[in-house]
Amino acid sequence: MSHERDKFLEAGRRVIAIEAAALTGLAHALDDSFAEAVALLLDAGGRVIVSGMGKSGHIARKIAATLASTGTPAHFVHPAEASHGDLGMLARGDVVMMLSNSGETPELADMIAHTRRFGIPLIGVASKPGSTLLRQADVALVLPPAEEACGTGVVPTTSTTMTLALGDALAVALMEHRDFSPQDFRQFHPGGKLGAQLSKVADLMHVGDELPLARLGDPMTDVLVTMSQKGFGVVGVLDEDGRLSGIITDGDLRRKMSGLLERSAGDVMTAGPKTIAPEALAQEAVAVMEARKITCLFAVDSGGGLAGIINIHDCLRAGVV
Repeated sequence: MSHERDKFLEAGRRVIAIEAAALTGLAHALDDSFAEAVALLLDAGGRVIVSGMGKSGHIARKIAATLASTGTPAHFVHPAEASHGDLGMLARGDVVMMLSNSGETPELADMIAHTRRFGIPLIGVASKPGSTLLRQADVALVLPPAEEACGTGVVPTTSTTMTLALGDALAVALMEHRDFSPQDFRQFHPGGKLGAQLSKVADLMHVGDELPLARLGDPMTDVLVTMSQKGFGVVGVLDEDGRLSGIITDGDLRRKMSGLLERSAGDVMTAGPKTIAPEALAQEAVAVMEARKITCLFAVDSGGGLAGIINIHDCLRAGVV
């Protein structure tokens, strides 16, 4: 059994080494055509249509999904379905990116012809420079020569890995040009763990009547009622202009217990409290609360106006850790 395990490990390492070497070769082979492809995608007034047959089709679906989730509207069109009515999904203003290792996949013919007839820009990705696809394409992205990792040369392995990496390279180049941020990314990933990690303070904070607020001159009898009713264990104290001047916490109540009910909110509060911007990631708010051993943060906008309050328990419920 030990001998078999060694063989399994050897096969796995060999495949990864072959594909890693091919990716290095791909990186060195990128030329002006790659820049032209990025420029063409940036100028697209419509959507990016990604297509391919068989294994290339699976890679095309992933590339379309990556583009769509990073700010470039895109979707996959199956070339065989295109020949039976889905050509109507291609329109002027779109850009088509077609994948085929050989560049001679017969099912692509109708889509290629359609792009030529209606002047729809075509980006071709293939390993044969003189193939039909690359000759017809407005921009030809040629995969460098590389052996398939299967050993027989017939199973798409290295070629699909290179194509997938090329799609990622295009997507990231587009992202960087557009200054696509984590906050932008979150708009396309509102659910699941990723969405939680990219949640902003504004997504989770409490606003309006939920806010526990008092004025500088309010008697502490009223402040205690507000603190009890709102349930945050803290009250924000506003100045005459409605800006956050300080906060009152359970700790402030304990420290100034003597004569507490005869005092005003301004007498008891801690001035200059730590705040956070509504646009900040909720993860940042959690980090601040953990570092300061507090459970709430008031959110203040760039103009100094009070925007809301975020509670660590809301962050935990949302999956922000």
